[in-house]
Amino acid sequence: MIDIDREHPEYTALKQVWRRYRDLYIGGERLKLHAQEYLLPRQREPGDVYTERLGRVFYENYIGSIVDWYSATLFRREAVVTFDGSNSRGKEFFSSLVDEVDGMGTGLNDFFRRQFVESLITGASYVLVDFPRTGKKAGTRAEEDAMGASRAYLVGYAAEDVINWNLDEQGNFDWVVIRTKLIKKDRVEDVEWRTETRWSYYDKQTFRIYSQAEDAIRLVDEGTHALAKLNRVPLFDLRIPEGLWMLNRAGLLQLEHFNKSNALSWALTMGLFAMPVVYSDRDWSQMVGESYYIQLGPEDKFGWTEPEGKVFQIAQDNLTRLQEEIYRVCYLAQAGGSLTGGGQKSGISKQLDFSITQEVLRAYGDAMKDLMRRVLMAIEAAREDGIAISVTGMDEFDITDFGTELGDAQQLLALGVDSPTLKKEIFKKLALKYLSDSRQDVKDRIVEEIEGS
Repeated sequence: MIDIDREHPEYTALKQVWRRYRDLYIGGERLKLHAQEYLLPRQREPGDVYTERLGRVFYENYIGSIVDWYSATLFRREAVVTFDGSNSRGKEFFSSLVDEVDGMGTGLNDFFRRQFVESLITGASYVLVDFPRTGKKAGTRAEEDAMGASRAYLVGYAAEDVINWNLDEQGNFDWVVIRTKLIKKDRVEDVEWRTETRWSYYDKQTFRIYSQAEDAIRLVDEGTHALAKLNRVPLFDLRIPEGLWMLNRAGLLQLEHFNKSNALSWALTMGLFAMPVVYSDRDWSQMVGESYYIQLGPEDKFGWTEPEGKVFQIAQDNLTRLQEEIYRVCYLAQAGGSLTGGGQKSGISKQLDFSITQEVLRAYGDAMKDLMRRVLMAIEAAREDGIAISVTGMDEFDITDFGTELGDAQQLLALGVDSPTLKKEIFKKLALKYLSDSRQDVKDRIVEEIEGS
């Protein structure tokens, strides 16, 4: 039996980095729970002081907000997916797939939005294409549809789940191993929860599922997978270039900001509890506190220690610079700490301010459309529906309003170009963009009506 739990060298090198980046993205109580891994102790700092600082730790989560902003902006208008062909049953299937891709009510765009966020955190995410496994083999396509065996669905995986792989000469997966863990009870009466570890192995033709029960790993299922006829592994990867991997770009800056902000907060807190200073030639043995008093001699003096505040100002300026640098390396320098950019601006001003950010968003949009297209086309090839699939959109990001686009379309039509195809394409683009949140079957009917006009 193969060593199913062996890890790829790249996975071994990056798994701790991925955990750190996920903590930085989530923040809150999760980061506080692991704060001892990120809050650096001072040189020769007493243990009880460091413990108290850990108890007071806080985190200003800029990178989490940046990732969520990119996700919300990129998917503000859904990708436009169209299906062309004469196979009405096939088009009905893909229309239903767009509305629910995973058997749990998740729409296509919501599913891929989650995978996009995962890729910004860890640099990669994965989508598995699968078909339901039935107890008997269908004789015809109609029987296959009736049994539900042709109802493809998608499963999303994070970078931490795909532990081992090999690539062929073309750079495609030769085989992969996916490891998942689930905390479960077999019966509600059971007292103890148990962790079930499962390994899924896929090559270009077959799959094998292993499960760990107690200390033994056993094979629980095997067979031919959904894309065997295509001779390819049914796992699709979304890999973000290092220059667009947001957590990798800003993670160290966010950690530096975390340590500096907590150090400044601790210093300010200690400054609120000023230490009394007594100037006296006599031996000093009196107790000092809120419920006590002190008696001074004629020549004695009393005062309080208090920092001048210069270092506080330097620290605050450094924190502001770190904050601005986090936004700058994430291509949001114009945000300046506020994702609104401050004040009301015209559409042209917004376009100028966000010109670099728009190019980054377009690069993300191209990557997401390519992933959607590869996944949907693989499903179509496995089902043999004979349908042409197109994925467009995700190239305008609410910088201008719909009125501007409508005005541009009116000017283009006013040129009088004698092309029915051009008019239909303009009408389809405007209609699908305006109705981006409508059901897929409604969009399909609108496209057919425009094409038939």
